[in-house]
Amino acid sequence: MAEFGPLERAVMECFWAANRPLLIRELLEPLNTGRGQALAYTTVQTVADRLSRKGILTRNRTGTAIAYAPVRTREEHVVAVMLDALADLPERGPVLTRFAESVDPDDAQRLLDALTDRTTNNENDE
Repeated sequence: MAEFGPLERAVMECFWAANRPLLIRELLEPLNTGRGQALAYTTVQTVADRLSRKGILTRNRTGTAIAYAPVRTREEHVVAVMLDALADLPERGPVLTRFAESVDPDDAQRLLDALTDRTTNNENDE
């Protein structure tokens, strides 16, 4: 699973912020806010179609228009990207160690808490 290009990222951020399916015309306003030159309808539709072919967005016909929606939440997408990156490694230990050393201390504590909760819950299930 590859990272998004700048326009794909902007499109996905709009979908995730909306938290509902959007028509291309509904996507244009938030995408074009603050831009010097507005994006064309066809440009945005091409990006949405490409993301749909990649399995990132779903397409559903609503009357004569097509509504697009993300397959995953932002959090689910980031987790999938991280797991995909780890899956390609023959040895995950050094990368996981480097990641743990590199994250902000508050994030490291959240990660530690989540891992502790996971371990505790697994022990209680047995």
